[in-house]
Amino acid sequence: AEDGELFDSSIRRGRPASFTLERVIPGWQEGLQLMVVGEKRRLWVPAELAYEGRPGPQGMLVFDVELLAVHSAPETPPNVSAPPRGAARTESGLASIVLEAGEGTRHPAASDTVQVHYAGWRAEDGELFDSSLTRGEPASFRLDRVIAGWTEGVQLMVEGEKRRFWIPAALAYEGRPRGPQGMLVFD
Repeated sequence: AEDGELFDSSIRRGRPASFTLERVIPGWQEGLQLMVVGEKRRLWVPAELAYEGRPGPQGMLVFDVELLAVHSAPETPPNVSAPPRGAARTESGLASIVLEAGEGTRHPAASDTVQVHYAGWRAEDGELFDSSLTRGEPASFRLDRVIAGWTEGVQLMVEGEKRRFWIPAALAYEGRPRGPQGMLVFD
């Protein structure tokens, strides 16, 4: 802020910030793309590239930034538009293929909390709409608190397994005002 007041600090929070570039102010988008991993840089961000007209500190902002890592977005699978012939299918219409076998035999229950890395694409156009990989940390959640396709699909897996799911709209966000529409594909 213009008065030199500290308004944010990942150091004070005790952990690095992790985000995708499209979720930060334009000044950060520009500044971070000029950096390499391991570099420390001071960014002077003018108001028009910061929070101008939106909630947040106003005026010229100064940030001390260290770029710790870059997590690239996963590539869109070539078969994103439809499941292949050999895909396993459930009665609900969920289709899946095992990408890497896991170790173990225990399948999670719907009431279990799981920790996963994932990427999600819209089958319609292959657009990546979410990924824990780009954030650099796995997601944790109870299986009965996510879309029905995840609840059903992740219960088919064992620890360490990687699987691709084609989730029909009825098992995803169909009819909800938020969330990607149509068939979704998750790794």
